[in-house]
Amino acid sequence: MFCDDRIHFLNTGNSDAILLESAGRFALVDAGEDTDNPRGLPWLDLPGYEQRVLAYLKAHAADDAGNVRLDFIVGTHSHSDHLGGFDTLLADPAVTVGRAYLKVYDSSRINEREIRDWDNQEVYDQTIAALRARQVPIIAAPDSTPFVFGNFKVTLFNTDDPVPDGKVGENDQSLGVLLEKGGTRIFLAGDMDDYTGDETRLAPLIGKVDLLKVGHHGCQGSSTPAFLRTLSPKICVFTTGVYDHNAETRKSIRVLCAPQMYFTVRENGVLAYIGDGGEICCRGQLHEKETAI
Repeated sequence: MFCDDRIHFLNTGNSDAILLESAGRFALVDAGEDTDNPRGLPWLDLPGYEQRVLAYLKAHAADDAGNVRLDFIVGTHSHSDHLGGFDTLLADPAVTVGRAYLKVYDSSRINEREIRDWDNQEVYDQTIAALRARQVPIIAAPDSTPFVFGNFKVTLFNTDDPVPDGKVGENDQSLGVLLEKGGTRIFLAGDMDDYTGDETRLAPLIGKVDLLKVGHHGCQGSSTPAFLRTLSPKICVFTTGVYDHNAETRKSIRVLCAPQMYFTVRENGVLAYIGDGGEICCRGQLHEKETAI
């Protein structure tokens, strides 16, 4: 039985915004790329999706008075294609958030290329300021203790930060989110990778899943063969389109798992209805009534 347990994978281009819905309750994992470019870097002059995410929440998660209550939000890591939209959502008085899971951004661990060319610190600071302005409790050192959200049990992974030998990319810090309902298991991998062994370390703890939100939009360095073999998903969702950058990952997934594959750009958003015992039904075109962005 599906009930009202759904996962909405929004089309936010090559970025993540995932609305969780269960038993009339809502939560948000990441909030999509934004239009801000605080350092004025030309390669960060990207299309933003914050207004699309806000409009979607108001259309699908609002009560009769037009107010949106999110039990919690998860910022998987401090990249703008994941955190970017949160400050816009939090600035809207119709949106309230119960608590936020967001690990501390530690620039001393990040490689020089990201420090020089990306806006990690700025997007993290914007998000923290927006959370504090709305007095949202921030869980800055989350652990892996499961908690209940509607009909789901939720467990966060990659909450520990083993000290690497050298500096890393911020994807190394990315949280993953495991959702369990009865016998159905879904893993949202954020931008988790295996450059310092995170997938190798966590795969046995995650175990087999029915649906995998593919890590890092299918880019190289994530979704290693050993990780895919262990999780063995029946359905894979890419928060992107069918592009050259995820061709090798698509090939590996087909060979190792042969799952159904969905792409949020190609399908214009993906909605997964979650049943028990591995029963999941997916459809596309979440944004079919919107003007194309």
